Amino acid sequence: MTTTKIKRGLMLFLTALTLMPMNAQQKKLFTLEDLNYGGTNVRNMVPKSLWLTWWGEQLMYLDAEEGGTAIPKAGGSDAEQLKRTPLFSLSDLGPEFHSAYSAEYPYPDQPLVCLTNGKQRILYDWQQHKVVWQQQCADEGFNGDWNAQSRAVAYVNGNQLFVRTADDVAHQLSHDGSREIVYGQSVHRNEFGIEKGTFWSPDGQRLAFYRMDQSMVTDYPQVNLYTREATHEPDKYPMAGESTHRVTIGIYDIASQRTVYLQTPVGSLSGDSTDSSTPVYFTNIAWSPDAKTLYLFELNRDQNDCRLVSYDATTGQRLAELYRETSPKYVEPLHPIQFLPWDADKFILQSQRDGYNHLYLYQKDGHLVSQLTSGPWVVLELLGFNTKRKSILITSNEAHPLQRNTYAVDVKTHRRTLLDNGIGSHYAAPSRSGQLFYDRWSAPDVPRNYDLVSIANIRHQTSGIRHQRLLTSPDPWADYQQPVFESGTIKTADGQTDLYYRMVKPHDFDPAKRYPTVIYVYGGPHAHNVEASWHWMSRSWETYMAQKGYIVFILDNRGSENRGRDFEQATFRQLGQVEMQDQMQGVEYLRSLPYVDMQRLGVHGWSFGGFMTITLMLNHPDVFKVGVAGGPVIDWKWYEVMYGERYMDTPQQNPEGYAKSSLVGKAANLKGKLQIITGYNDNTVVPQHCLSFLDACIKAGTQPDFFAYPGEEHNMRGHASVHLHERITQYFEDYLK
Repeated sequence: MTTTKIKRGLMLFLTALTLMPMNAQQKKLFTLEDLNYGGTNVRNMVPKSLWLTWWGEQLMYLDAEEGGTAIPKAGGSDAEQLKRTPLFSLSDLGPEFHSAYSAEYPYPDQPLVCLTNGKQRILYDWQQHKVVWQQQCADEGFNGDWNAQSRAVAYVNGNQLFVRTADDVAHQLSHDGSREIVYGQSVHRNEFGIEKGTFWSPDGQRLAFYRMDQSMVTDYPQVNLYTREATHEPDKYPMAGESTHRVTIGIYDIASQRTVYLQTPVGSLSGDSTDSSTPVYFTNIAWSPDAKTLYLFELNRDQNDCRLVSYDATTGQRLAELYRETSPKYVEPLHPIQFLPWDADKFILQSQRDGYNHLYLYQKDGHLVSQLTSGPWVVLELLGFNTKRKSILITSNEAHPLQRNTYAVDVKTHRRTLLDNGIGSHYAAPSRSGQLFYDRWSAPDVPRNYDLVSIANIRHQTSGIRHQRLLTSPDPWADYQQPVFESGTIKTADGQTDLYYRMVKPHDFDPAKRYPTVIYVYGGPHAHNVEASWHWMSRSWETYMAQKGYIVFILDNRGSENRGRDFEQATFRQLGQVEMQDQMQGVEYLRSLPYVDMQRLGVHGWSFGGFMTITLMLNHPDVFKVGVAGGPVIDWKWYEVMYGERYMDTPQQNPEGYAKSSLVGKAANLKGKLQIITGYNDNTVVPQHCLSFLDACIKAGTQPDFFAYPGEEHNMRGHASVHLHERITQYFEDYLK
């Protein structure tokens, strides 16, 4: 598909470099309080946003203090182009409702807004100026799952699962909940796209929920040191190759007040790979439109055999296996099936079985109707449906691997129509009918814009698509000395694959000088660092480092996301090895640049990036002078089951791969200055990683530095984040610059 807009968008990348020069008046210097999300001034340093939602086909402000419509204005300047028409304010609700979290508009044909204040949930009719319904919510905490159709809410309190019905009566669904028996919460450590543990049927009359028995999972001995005497507060942490938890799925019926459990097969919990063919992971729960059938993907422990299975929602009986996908490496289901709004007998399934994530249309009996999208690009998100045109709204990177663009896919013809301007990175939110959407987008030289896009009269490709600017965000950095942001490509060692990089240079960059350079690395699955958004998606710490006279270089190696199955799975069973090869190709590129001082080369990363930082320093000790590794994985046998075994298999199955990727045995190779940082209560990469590596360094006679943040988990919060980034910066200032 070729359009003038896409060609213009691609020109952005053919130049390989986007430079953003400063004028003489921009003199201010950044501080970490400006740039870091824990800082006091960070809100003033990000592009302006609009907080919008939909009421049917009407844009509404999400603000609960003064809720109202957001009506686009005709003409005018290209600043904010929305007129606020207030419909209500919290003062209308009386003194007891003086605050609310946000406003939701659940009924497209009724003038009702749903508001909660932590004590009550209400529906307010802004035309009649009165509260028409209310419900208690004080015991929900932050985990309430409310259904607009039945007005019932599911929540967990005191480890037990409850449903509070529309008549404000609470029904207790569980009685054996504990830290070992977990109800209604995310399971499988949030892998497989799981973000919650309760799932309402479309009519709100049935609730599917997870029950997780983790009594067989080993406790990791976390410590609370803020008590008078430090106390033991363990986490359940299933490590690779060890016992994992057992998950079952219940369905509660409001009318009968009965719960049935799905008759799912459950595999070995012992870590013995001989029984790894039996399903142990249950994910991507979806309901049929008539609420009679529940669908989910079942995955074996090896994660290479995935099946879509249907269950009777009344009895829990297993009905049929509708789809099966196997792989010599792994299958990773991340998206529930979605039924067509205009045809309840057909659903959309997402799979990367042809090498890239694409859409497939199936009959509800499991018969494949057609593959709806195809090509060497990735469907990034299924946004919704245009019910009038019978098309699917998606986000993909078809225009360019670094872009995110919005398309309509015709279900009958499979024709794709570009709906946005064809450049940059777009995040679209469609209206109920799908004939309108608001589009938040940016480009390397565009901080943030909002457009209202109408596709009600679309006929072919771009004809009939109307764009109206809602907001042009000014550059919040306009008064500051901004770095130079660039992007380009290098090749993998075999010359077959493009790898995208970002480079950040000081604002007064002089190619005749030589600069200390820091490689920032992540490199792991389900992440990317380079995108055609503002500043090429640069992290603000990179700006801080450039201001101090460094060049910062970031490369997305094989194993990172959105480049297709083979690109992602190149690291299978040998984490760190292919990634290291690609990062060293980046080093060779830096070596070719006369302004990079190769005698002052550093590396920094967090989590998987911390693992990569130490991997690079120990395997190439003469290349990297200084490294800062945050929350690093040291040996994958200490990482959790679901993630670790997907990419590495178990230590019993793949001892060679685990030995090759382990950093413990390479501690003697350390030559440069290395600082290791961890949250003292990290429950993602547990402190055993860092401490075991320190022990190995003591035995080997090498001298890393170590810093821990008491009470912090995997990522530092609030002002601790400012402190962290100052510490990282200072380490490079002390030993690299």
